[in-house]
Amino acid sequence: MRLADAQPHPTSRRRRRRIGRGISAGQGASGGFGMRGQKSRSGRPTRPGFEGGQNPLYRRIPKLKHFPLINRQQYTTINVGSLNNLPAGTVVTLSSLIDTGIITTDDGPLKVLGDGDLTVKLQVEAAAFTQAAEAKITAAGGSCTVI
Repeated sequence: MRLADAQPHPTSRRRRRRIGRGISAGQGASGGFGMRGQKSRSGRPTRPGFEGGQNPLYRRIPKLKHFPLINRQQYTTINVGSLNNLPAGTVVTLSSLIDTGIITTDDGPLKVLGDGDLTVKLQVEAAAFTQAAEAKITAAGGSCTVI
């Protein structure tokens, strides 16, 4: 038998400390809580998150559903229905749409969305297509090219 093998009986329980019951009890006078101050008073602990009157962290951070994406990709968008006015067989790019006046501002690479109907056969070159837009362009006999 070694000293490290010595353990208390499994059913034994340790006595709880009785704070502030005289110096002979071992935790008398201030009871191990120091001299004065907020942390030595009765009902002593402050609530979780309390920072001494400073505006606490849970009130400082923004209460948003989601934090924004840092490097969000910005697209110039156009719907398929807006391309019906173009003549059949044209190559549709961002610069050609700006030249014709369908798009007035360049907000980034071109993305084609699927709202509306397309009846004209077009060759569309864009950075991104939605599934509905790609299906409508190919159904009209056109082609989609991702740049």
